Amino acid sequence: MDKQNVKKKYSNGEVTVVWESGKCIHSRICFTGLPSVFNPTKRPWIAIEGGSTKEIIEQVKRCPSGALSYYINGEENKEAEQLETVVEVLKNGPLLIYGTLKVRDRDGNESIKNKTTAFCRCGGSHNKPYCDGSHVKNGFEG
Repeated sequence: MDKQNVKKKYSNGEVTVVWESGKCIHSRICFTGLPSVFNPTKRPWIAIEGGSTKEIIEQVKRCPSGALSYYINGEENKEAEQLETVVEVLKNGPLLIYGTLKVRDRDGNESIKNKTTAFCRCGGSHNKPYCDGSHVKNGFEG
């Protein structure tokens, strides 16, 4: 098991939330938005019974790194939905892209990103072009 990229699932019977630790940038958006479900000081840190399915889905959609995702139970293999592309600049943080996009790295390798992708604006990420939370450590303002 790769301790740097743990993948856990939490279900309330209607929806399953998937958390991938290797993608998490610890933005705390999940915790500040729905603390009755997401509380990193507790174990397990996701208490799926703490919110309605609708509240949980709306909060998971706000995850800037894609570390949190969800699927409606019974629809696990459904193709990723095509979303309108929206760009948001987080104050003192990453550039968030909501929607489906193709990312090509400098070697020409391509990957498809769906829902929310966080791109580094501070220049300090060790996972460029993606944000890894370095902006917090290096005091990025912008």
